[in-house]
Amino acid sequence: MQLTNQSYQIQGVNVLDIADEFGLPLYVYDADKIIEKIDALRSAFDGVNLKVKYAAKALTNLSILKLMQLQGIDVEVVSVNEARLALMAGFAPEQVMYTPSGNAWPEIQEALELGVQLNADNLPLLEQIGQTYGDRYPVALRINPSLLDGGMAKIQVGHENSKFGIPNQYNAQIRAIATKYGIPIIGLHVHTGSDFKDSNTFLKIADVLFEMAADYPDLQFIDFGSGFKVAYREGDYFTDLPDLGAKVSAAFRSFCDRYGREVQLCFEPGKLLVSESGHLLVGVNVVKENPTRTFVQVNSGLNHLIRPMMYDAWHTILNVSNPTGTEKSYDVVGYICETDTFAADRQLPEVRPGDVLSLENAGAYGFSMASNYNTRERPAEVLVYEGKPYLIRQRETFEDLIRGQVDIFSEKLRVKSEMLEQTLLHQ
Repeated sequence: MQLTNQSYQIQGVNVLDIADEFGLPLYVYDADKIIEKIDALRSAFDGVNLKVKYAAKALTNLSILKLMQLQGIDVEVVSVNEARLALMAGFAPEQVMYTPSGNAWPEIQEALELGVQLNADNLPLLEQIGQTYGDRYPVALRINPSLLDGGMAKIQVGHENSKFGIPNQYNAQIRAIATKYGIPIIGLHVHTGSDFKDSNTFLKIADVLFEMAADYPDLQFIDFGSGFKVAYREGDYFTDLPDLGAKVSAAFRSFCDRYGREVQLCFEPGKLLVSESGHLLVGVNVVKENPTRTFVQVNSGLNHLIRPMMYDAWHTILNVSNPTGTEKSYDVVGYICETDTFAADRQLPEVRPGDVLSLENAGAYGFSMASNYNTRERPAEVLVYEGKPYLIRQRETFEDLIRGQVDIFSEKLRVKSEMLEQTLLHQ
């Protein structure tokens, strides 16, 4: 988003015009930014057989998935409904990597029947596949490399105490199950978390995977998952993609030489591709002066963007409608009946009731983690594509919130009301 003639624009479209057309609160995504990130990742790994798989859980809107499909990348999903959505978006089953994490066996069977690729997260699942299907389904393995790195504890998931993946120390057990049932092992994969500070973590992961690969002669790919760091504010560190690409590509080419043939190098970025594209536009309801601080109360909350409360995540906030006002310190808070803080002690141009604020870097794990808490509707979503804003999800209504609820007490309440009326008539 850039400042031009005192107005914030996305692809030349004034954000206030988008807010007026579609209402607030509103998620707005910039398609050009998504394409830019895809191109940057590909450029960083030029010269190797790279496959990019979009981690759909970051933002699952059908139009976003179709944009990814148009850009020629595959998709990684974690539920059978995400798999269905990917197929609806036009991905072929073999382009969909399904990675369950403790999912129920019937769901996993349903996904296999859709024809998608399976990434096994635990030994009992590998055993169940062998018992049920024998050698019918090729399987990739999600490995826990027992490495602690990345951002805050909640997003460090590659260490030995994490629920994710099969510990690399269990390689002998994996091989025993695969050999027993003849299960083809076609890929090795890791899920290590987010916000790695440098390339060395990826190289450590590579060492683990490359060592294991020697025991699996039929591999088609090595999948590094993600872990890329994006910048959330001025001066914030971020993953140096060219440096990462050069170092990991060199290590990968050396591995392929030792392995005896070329396999595919895969990454599964979610946040990297969509985070910077997203803007959550909110309206200011109240500016509330307290003795110790001033609260800006907006028409959104943790029900629409939970990352600040769940992960202590920083999101830059822009006063779209008064960008040149005198700066003051504010706590920007939501309308949810909980402690619901987007930002504390934040310096913003003077905020007035009715102003429009934009929470930046809201493309990843924003709408996809939204809820209906406090019986609130989820916002609409808009994609700016080729210089034009398109509605890609309608705003929810009260009718959407109660759809599916079943009333079992209407008759009892009617009878009780009639009995009360009769009692009053006879008094």
